[in-house]
Order: sequence, then C-alpha cells, then structure tokens
Amino acid sequence: MKKSILFLFMSLSFLAFSAQAEYPEKPVTFVVPWPPGDLEDVLTRMIADEFQAEYGVPAAVVNKPGGGGGPFPGAVEVANAPADGYTVGSFIIAIPVVGPNIGIPELSPNPFDPIGNFLTYPFVIAASGDAPYNDMQELAEYAKNNDLALGHFGAPLIPTRVTLAMAAKMGFEYASDAAFDALDCNTLASGDADVINTTLQLVLPCLDSVKVLASITGDRISKTPDTPTVAEIVPDLNIALWNGLFVHKDTPADAREKIRSVAMRVMQSDKAQELSEETGALIYWQDADQANEQINRDIATFGRISEILE
Repeated sequence: MKKSILFLFMSLSFLAFSAQAEYPEKPVTFVVPWPPGDLEDVLTRMIADEFQAEYGVPAAVVNKPGGGGGPFPGAVEVANAPADGYTVGSFIIAIPVVGPNIGIPELSPNPFDPIGNFLTYPFVIAASGDAPYNDMQELAEYAKNNDLALGHFGAPLIPTRVTLAMAAKMGFEYASDAAFDALDCNTLASGDADVINTTLQLVLPCLDSVKVLASITGDRISKTPDTPTVAEIVPDLNIALWNGLFVHKDTPADAREKIRSVAMRVMQSDKAQELSEETGALIYWQDADQANEQINRDIATFGRISEILE
C-alpha cells in the first residue's frame, strides 16, 4: 500500500512538473506563407536563429507558399496547430485583413493575435524613364487620352487593388492589366507593361532609368525620398503591405513575451538595419497593441478600397 501511495505521489509530481515546464522546451516552427528568399523570409530566419541561440531549442522556418490573396495554407497550418507558442506565423497584412472574409473556415473568424509587426515592403508604382509623365498627376492626365497597360502580381493582392483604386479616385483607369511572375527592369524595357506595381528591390538595378511615381508604404522609402506615398496623394488609401508575427489567440502570455523580446531585438540589430538601408524596406518593431490598431485601420481602408472598385 505504501509503495502504491508513493508511486501515485511521484506520478502526480512528475505530471505537475511537466505541466509547469518552462517555454520553450521543444522545437519552435516559424511558418512563412511564401517561398524562401524574400524579405519576410530573411528576417524571419534571423528571428529563428536568434531564438535558437537564446533558448537552446531548435527553431526553424517552414515555407508554405499560398499567395497573397489566398488560400493561405501556411496560415491554416498555424490556425490548426496547438495554441502553445511552438508554431508561429510570419504573415502579411492580407491574412488578418482579407483571410477572414474569403470563405476559409480555419481563418474565420480571425484566430490570430499579433506578437508584433516588423516589416513594410517597399512596394512602388513605377514607369519607364522615358515615359511622357513624371508623377501620378501627369499619368492621370495622360491616361485620359491614351491607353496604358498595368502590370501587377495578381488582381486580388492588396497592392494591386490599391493601385486600381488610386486610379479610380484620380479619375482614370488603365486600359488593361495583367499578372506577371516577375515585374522588373525588363518588363518596362520590353514594353510588356507601361506601368508596374512591384517591389523596389526588383527595379533597384535600373533605378536611374525608372520613374517611381508613388510608393505603397506608410512612410516614404529611403531610396526614393522624393517620391510621395499613395496616402499623400489620396489620403483615403492609407494602407501598406506589412509583415508581422502571429500566434493563436489562446497562446500563453509567457510564450508571446519570449517570442516578442527576441523579434524586437533582431529588428533593432545592425544586421536588420543594414538590410533596410540596402533594400529600402522599412524594418522596425511595432508591439501587439499598435499592430492591432494597424489591423483595424487597414480593415476599414480595405473596405473603402473594395467599395471604390465595385
């Protein structure tokens, strides 16, 4: 009997210890819903490396491409994972802003809370250097009497919808638009599109021969400081393509805080700031409360964009 009681006591003690084990005690996965190599992937890998060094557990990035307009298989994977901090999403704006409204059961209602945002992509609207317009106002006037073709990465994507809504608000429309796998210097040089919506990195090699007409960012891009943001031209369209870390809403506070402290330190590091200078990307740390405010503002703005394009 004494042995049975002792065994029961030891078993309960072991279970209590296991239940109180400090996070993290096993591998942590950061899910990026894009192929490897882009800015959010590079920065998320920096976070994973620092997390592993800080806590001594394996931390890795898993890429689950699914496009910026859905179906977001990476986000679905994070939503279906246990809410314990061991599966973290590195998500663009579209997942919390668009995801809950496009018929994906796992994402509706929004199952995620932000840990914080850390990146705004340097998305731009650009034209060839010999184009007969130098800014968006001149482009709007030119388009009223001339056909212009717009190149983008996909009609459902937020930068594309912002670009089309901006045209509508400025009183013109593109004669045609098409999705491209790559939108770079060659796209403009070949005449495949007159105006492109792309990331600044893709036109950096020919920046001297390209006209950047506007940036779809919260602040002006350091590489093109004289180029206004879309919101400076049309204030109703103040939205940008940002990226942040997200976990399930039931994730414990201690796990959130440990992820947050590592991510914030990485974004403030010299390496991250050098990447910002090289690419023109806005790299920073925006805590959860500010990120939630950002999401709510963007939901409202995206609603206005949808109304404009109806």
